[in-house]
Amino acid sequence: MKPKALILQAHGSNRDFDVIEALTLAGADATGIPLNELRMTKTRLADFNLLVLPGGFSYADALGAGKLLALDLASYFADEIFAFVESGKPVIGICNGFQALVKSGILPGGNVIARRVLFPTKQSPVNQEIASGYRPRNDMAATLTFNAQGHFECRWVTLKPISSKCIWTKGLGELIECPIAHGEGNFQTSNQFLISNLQSLDQIALTYTRANGSPANGEYPINPNGSIIDIAGICNPQGNVLGLMPHPENHIHPHQHPQWTRGVNRHSGLALFENGVKYASQI
Repeated sequence: MKPKALILQAHGSNRDFDVIEALTLAGADATGIPLNELRMTKTRLADFNLLVLPGGFSYADALGAGKLLALDLASYFADEIFAFVESGKPVIGICNGFQALVKSGILPGGNVIARRVLFPTKQSPVNQEIASGYRPRNDMAATLTFNAQGHFECRWVTLKPISSKCIWTKGLGELIECPIAHGEGNFQTSNQFLISNLQSLDQIALTYTRANGSPANGEYPINPNGSIIDIAGICNPQGNVLGLMPHPENHIHPHQHPQWTRGVNRHSGLALFENGVKYASQI
């Protein structure tokens, strides 16, 4: 039986049908459902085996890229999202979806205080602390901010899968070539400790690299947005949630590669989705 994949569609999403095609090719039964419809029906996230936040410009990126989508997740789907993630089911946020995962606090993850604030329960002691004026520490913050070059970037990049913990990248030996299209893809953290933590916990899933697989070392345009230590994607400590800025769903057919007329057929992004679908079918 094919695992059921849910693609959350917000106003402004524009890569939803691309990722539906990628997941279908990977062996999933993929369905896109608008967030407003999801709120008004009896459909529940728990009915699905895999969850996707696609790319685009949700709510026109008002208040910042992915910010309003992040508020949607925290306001209307908090309990369901928390349960989905904690159950170990695979989740992927691409570009705008990655921005929403970070700005909602789902990624990088692992901060119990932050999670209880974002996904509160009536009896949560954190809620009582907030009511009395407590605010969670912000020294573990990560964000996706404006590209270092100061403008929108639309180009092809090369990615190196490096995390063996992330279920989406585990075992991927080949590089991935795919496009980016974003103005706020610069991954930064509030301090070096968080970066060290991401490294030690194997949460850095993908990095920007040169065509031969050697490090970008921050060089533009190999690293297209200035992300710290060339980070293109990260996962949560559990490894089931992946967020990445590039669009592997836009390189799942040979003809999508810019050099396909020259016989170039390499480094498809389809393997990443096959990993996620395979994992979803086993849990």
